[in-house]
Amino acid sequence: MRKRGHTPQSVLKRLRHYASASNREGMKRFGINTGNALGVPVTRLRIIARDTPGDHCLALQLWVTGIHEARLLATMIEDPYKTKEKQLDRWLKTVDSWDLCDQLCLNVASKMPFAYRKAFEWSEREPEFQKRAGFALMAALAVRDKQAEDYQMEAFFTPILNECTDERNYVKKAVSWALRQIGKRNEHLRKKAIEVAKKIGEKESPAAKWIASDALRELSQH
Repeated sequence: MRKRGHTPQSVLKRLRHYASASNREGMKRFGINTGNALGVPVTRLRIIARDTPGDHCLALQLWVTGIHEARLLATMIEDPYKTKEKQLDRWLKTVDSWDLCDQLCLNVASKMPFAYRKAFEWSEREPEFQKRAGFALMAALAVRDKQAEDYQMEAFFTPILNECTDERNYVKKAVSWALRQIGKRNEHLRKKAIEVAKKIGEKESPAAKWIASDALRELSQH
């Protein structure tokens, strides 16, 4: 049973209590969509999340509020074992900011049994944050799936090469993120990722050249 007081109304009351106009302005400077945001610090959201772990029903109710921090919190308390694929896709289609996109991938999608399939599927979508989610999920899996074989990570190089010319800021940054995280897993993958980065750098695309430079700057330091 849900602990007394852990209702959507009580959680929203806590969120509004910690709302901050100055923090909201700071979020805006980092490119976060604040159209429906309260300005609650992520550190505070994590504290609230510790009080309501794995609450699937509450996560669903918080998401439908449309409030930015409520949705971030929903990703933190959602139970990946109860999340359905259709729900995950439905949530992703309403994502309107890079931070929410990344938290959905890190906190929920990367823990689901079909995570690898969704990474490939989302990377081929056209909407900016849905495509970003594909590469954010790759990055999350590269960090979190310690049991993954190298060939599973190398398979991500194909969509990375296919989408590296997308000029949209939040897509190209996620492509670089995925490539760098794969390369940091071990020495073999680092060398492979450097090879891929060099191929990307040969493309006549500002986005591709930026990704190559960004990835090589980090991967060449090891």
